[in-house]
Amino acid sequence: MSFDEEWSQVRSQAAAMRLNSVPAEGGGGGGGASDYKVTSADLKAIGNEAQELFHWFERDAFHAGAQTDTAAKSLDGDGFLTGSAMWTMWDTWRDQAEALLSACAHIHNHLEDTVVSHVNHEESLIANFSMSDLDKHFT
Repeated sequence: MSFDEEWSQVRSQAAAMRLNSVPAEGGGGGGGASDYKVTSADLKAIGNEAQELFHWFERDAFHAGAQTDTAAKSLDGDGFLTGSAMWTMWDTWRDQAEALLSACAHIHNHLEDTVVSHVNHEESLIANFSMSDLDKHFT
């Protein structure tokens, strides 16, 4: 199958798909009644929650690092294998905590951008419709 054929097939499938899993009628546009509705205020609230989680978790997630270092060195110095195990645990925790922080930041930034983009798009549509209303009086 050529790229153009595959691309056409993928586009056709995407045109028949709806976010809430209700298939579109006739392969494009239209479709059943959707119960999916999100406002800019909803998006902003979710983004703010993600930002709040980011700040809370950033503050609290790493406070045990210095104590873990001290304990691990002490245990290693006393010949216990749990010192290296503590470092393994700490590295795993730090990696997972950083991944969560990154996800929170990504969610917040994406939703903030979505809200701003939506407002800009709405303003553009309003301006375009206003211009088309004006144009119809001069033709």
